[in-house]
Amino acid sequence: MALVKKLSIAIAGAGLMTLAIASTAEALTLKYETSIGRPATFTDGDFPGVPGVITVPQGIGVQESTQNIFVSNGRGIDRVDVFDSQGNYIKGIGSTGSGPGEFDEPADLRFNPITGDLHVGDVFNSRINVFDAEGNYKTSYASFSGPVEDRLFFGPGGMDFDAAGNLYVSDFSADIIKVYNPEGEQIRTIGSPGSEPGQFLGPGGLIISDTTGRIYVNDQYNGRVQVLDSSGDFLFAFGSTGSEPGQFKEPIGIDLDEYENIYVADSQNSRVQVFDKEGNFLTSFGEPTRNSSGEIVPPPTPVALGGTTPYGTPIDLEPGKFNWTAGLHYNDGKVYVGDFFQGRIQVLTVERAAKVPEPTSILGLGLLGLGFTATKLRKNKQKKTLISLEKELEITSV
Repeated sequence: MALVKKLSIAIAGAGLMTLAIASTAEALTLKYETSIGRPATFTDGDFPGVPGVITVPQGIGVQESTQNIFVSNGRGIDRVDVFDSQGNYIKGIGSTGSGPGEFDEPADLRFNPITGDLHVGDVFNSRINVFDAEGNYKTSYASFSGPVEDRLFFGPGGMDFDAAGNLYVSDFSADIIKVYNPEGEQIRTIGSPGSEPGQFLGPGGLIISDTTGRIYVNDQYNGRVQVLDSSGDFLFAFGSTGSEPGQFKEPIGIDLDEYENIYVADSQNSRVQVFDKEGNFLTSFGEPTRNSSGEIVPPPTPVALGGTTPYGTPIDLEPGKFNWTAGLHYNDGKVYVGDFFQGRIQVLTVERAAKVPEPTSILGLGLLGLGFTATKLRKNKQKKTLISLEKELEITSV
């Protein structure tokens, strides 16, 4: 971390020294590093389903033991594709269908930190599919509400595990969070439909803090992120509907880094926004893809309504251009962001994530023979200075 300190030193009467330190540092930033996967070209046999081709990536995760990257690949591909840490395609898990280990639109995914098993939301089959660390099918469980008029999404939304191995899953259409124990049994629900504190309209991505147990939930149609304690009780919320910094248009993915900074895929604004743990805006990255006339490229027409492609038209694969942001995952200083309608994962490097201490002032560092003691010299609200020595020092530490 680059840190600049300006030191002002004044030696005051009776052997007393005053040392004032003001610290400043550059803010957290996101920088494009690379992309994983690609859209199909629809020429020479290059269609959705070809290894390495991605459509609507709703779920992204990094396997701790291998550092392989797992991506939910929907819109008829219906599998979880696995890439190595360099972005090379390894294999696919699952296929289209409703049988064991099959998918009809895979959604968010998470690795159980205790068992290492992979849990994947299966939208149209209304369930969670479970695979072992090698991708072998184990079981399915849960059920979720179906489509709701005027909503683009339904079924299982975001998910995460608590320290006990319980899985929290947002039921997008029911406007609640369901909690399942390690045996796959539903043990409780959190929230209810509405716009009051602790209520949801389309709960999407969620993440649980390993440090505090807080639950962070994207409340899509309320245009906010809600923060709950480990019991599911409301603490606070931040954000509103809009496109200004700190506002959202139906946020989808969410994750935390080791400093409790919050990363949100602000889907229809085609960007990632970053907040500190109290919901204060820090920075954003990304912008919408535009056509030759400068207009924002809309999402593709759904197949059910006659659409023929899962991608926006045209596609712009320039770094930082998105046609909606979707799945999002933080791992080891990098943010993996699903470029929803452009068939790729954009990988961003996080710089200066650690919060810099507030500017520090240490007054009256007294020289007392054996060492220095921090003191204040005040006498009748006047300061008497016998010797004044001021130096401006520029110190840079990395």
